[in-house]
Amino acid sequence: MNMVKRLRVLFSKWAFGLRIGSSLTILVCFLGASSKVSAETTGSIQPPHIVHIIADDLGWNDVAFHGSDIRTPNIDRLARESVVLDRFYVTPICSPTRAGVLTGLYPFRFGIWGGVVSPTKRHGLPPETRTTPEFLAELGYQHRAMFGKWHLGLASTMFHPLRHGMTQFYGHYNGAIDYFSRKRFGELDWHRDYASIHENGYSTDLIGNAVVDFIDRNAGGDPLYAYVAFNAPHSPLQAKRSDLVEYGFDPDGDLAPNTDRKIARRENALNYGERGKGNTIRQTFSAMTTAMDQQVGRILEAIDRNGMRENTLVVFHSDNGADPKHGGSNTPLRGKKFSTWEGGVRVMATIRWPRELPSGVTFNSVASYVDLMPTMIAAAGGASPTETDGVNLLPYLSGQASPPERTILLGEATVVSDRWKLKDGELFDLKDDPNEASPIDDPDPNVLSGLSESLRRYSSMVGPAVTSRLPEPESWPPSEWKLPEEESPIR
Repeated sequence: MNMVKRLRVLFSKWAFGLRIGSSLTILVCFLGASSKVSAETTGSIQPPHIVHIIADDLGWNDVAFHGSDIRTPNIDRLARESVVLDRFYVTPICSPTRAGVLTGLYPFRFGIWGGVVSPTKRHGLPPETRTTPEFLAELGYQHRAMFGKWHLGLASTMFHPLRHGMTQFYGHYNGAIDYFSRKRFGELDWHRDYASIHENGYSTDLIGNAVVDFIDRNAGGDPLYAYVAFNAPHSPLQAKRSDLVEYGFDPDGDLAPNTDRKIARRENALNYGERGKGNTIRQTFSAMTTAMDQQVGRILEAIDRNGMRENTLVVFHSDNGADPKHGGSNTPLRGKKFSTWEGGVRVMATIRWPRELPSGVTFNSVASYVDLMPTMIAAAGGASPTETDGVNLLPYLSGQASPPERTILLGEATVVSDRWKLKDGELFDLKDDPNEASPIDDPDPNVLSGLSESLRRYSSMVGPAVTSRLPEPESWPPSEWKLPEEESPIR
């Protein structure tokens, strides 16, 4: 083991739990300067495998290392072995975050904003917008698979994952599928590539199985890319009996109310999401989260078992804050899903790459969902994309450079920086008031002016949605969610 590696190991043991500021300490800076961050600067160093895991509606207070009563030993382990991004921001709802992480662009640039790409919508991820897997294809990543929830266009195959750089797809197009039947609006929504799959099982487990199989089959070859989008712990609230028992489930007690009655009525399926209820909403949500944590553990074990740990970049984060009515918690952060309060847009996030990054430390500067694409491309040895709203985080996470002062747009009326947040015309000092208890009565005009100027970028960046050119379907939903064929106009 060379000296840099020895120092890295010693530091990792010493630094667990250490909370740091804008740079990772002098020692990390030394390690970062001694160890190159990407193949772009190291020539023949093998690009990393990349495994990007997204949880659905996982709240700030839904992981044990944040003090939650929910048991998440594998996510906690990942945090111990990672750089924890303590100020990681997303959008307040599902589809825009997913569009942003795949493109490195604010999704309001192409009309995915203000809501999800629901089953009845005609728009989706634009064919001309390049995605992470498309960049990685040019950098030697032959195996690029997507698992789980897509939610970025159902009007036609023009919006299918295989049309956006993936070589394999296993999962569902809609959000909020039934975990056991995998149906939405009464139709099966479970696919391998374009074909429907009829199989038994719990969707969280099935996704985990597929990811582990993908890693096992491709571990010995070129670097792989896996985009793993669990639908857990999003509603409908459905858990396996074995996981409910771990949280004290009483089969003779009352069951949690169906929090999805509105959806059930709309779908004309009163039994939608009824199977798998616990005694309380929080109990069911907790069991669902632990089930996802178990699959995260299996994925990490597959990486370790195949000798890939040192050179695998593992990213984990939630797509938005939790919705308390469905069992999640963002305590002590203010707000929830659908809002740009911290509880809606600040989520737990970790990045692990043992070969290049320290472990057990916390990065306290702001980071964003749009940073992930340029960060992954840099890790793979590619040049920074010319069209991106994000930045490559690797120099800052490794300690090679101090993070710059920057602002991140969270919506048409909200912008955030390391210290300040401007929301709906009110200024908050997140250094002294991280939970946004009260706005500043007499804000500094210079601070207010700078944030307002950043916020003015929003209107000039908003672009139109890209919609399908096919006629509206005569019957809906389609049988087993088979998407109508439509060629992309630019391909």
